[in-house]
Amino acid sequence: MTVKPTLTLYTRLGCHLCDEMKLQLEPFQRKYGFSLNVVDIDADSYLKLRYGERVPVLAAGEHEICHYQLNKKWVLDYFQSY
Repeated sequence: MTVKPTLTLYTRLGCHLCDEMKLQLEPFQRKYGFSLNVVDIDADSYLKLRYGERVPVLAAGEHEICHYQLNKKWVLDYFQSY
């Protein structure tokens, strides 16, 4: 049985780039079957300090895949190396 990867999308409420990245991830999620953990950075003082205005951030564990805009090549690279 293969373990499905979990990606984390760091966001904040009212962020149109965050909403856009989440929508753009849906086809990748259907294809690769990963879990997506959406985290509001404003609910955690450490994350708010860490990311500030640099959202959305897509990460696999501590590895940041991309931020601001979805970089499809980098997402594909991640899944090819997974």
